[in-house]
Amino acid sequence: RTVQLIPLNCIHCSFPIPAEVNEVAWLCANCGTSMALSEAGELLPYEINFAANLSPGTIGKPFWVAEGKVNLIRESYNQNWQSDREALEFWSQPRSFFIPAYECDLEEMLTVGMRFLTDPPELIKGAKSDFLPVTQSATDFRPFAEFLIIALEAARKDKVRSIHIRLALQEPALWILPP
Repeated sequence: RTVQLIPLNCIHCSFPIPAEVNEVAWLCANCGTSMALSEAGELLPYEINFAANLSPGTIGKPFWVAEGKVNLIRESYNQNWQSDREALEFWSQPRSFFIPAYECDLEEMLTVGMRFLTDPPELIKGAKSDFLPVTQSATDFRPFAEFLIIALEAARKDKVRSIHIRLALQEPALWILPP
């Protein structure tokens, strides 16, 4: 098999996009157009949202963000009804899931994802800013969100025995948040 290299150019002004390995979304340095690679490898327009609280001169961190509704059935070894009730109450309302779209290890993904799941930042659009490379595709969002749910439930003190989840998600949006 031969390898074919295709240069990436802005879909609006044809300015070269300095793409690195594993990157999936960019902002044109020339005209400011935002774009992302589709699953088929096409470069398409894609909205990138920038948080209003990004300080000028800082490099933001990209996150895939989507609201999700979790239907949870859990069982614990010690029949701790209080923990079951707390879990059901927590998941009774829609939650915003924040999944790092930048290169990070599993521990950071869990730490940041769980922190934002329990205390989400306010999402108000602001001015464009520099940001870390977007290396995680939106297609990875669902498995990471499910993993966060399981990790959060496993962290409860009731010795969880089994967890069954059903997750309804909105389409993820790309947000650039303060570091």
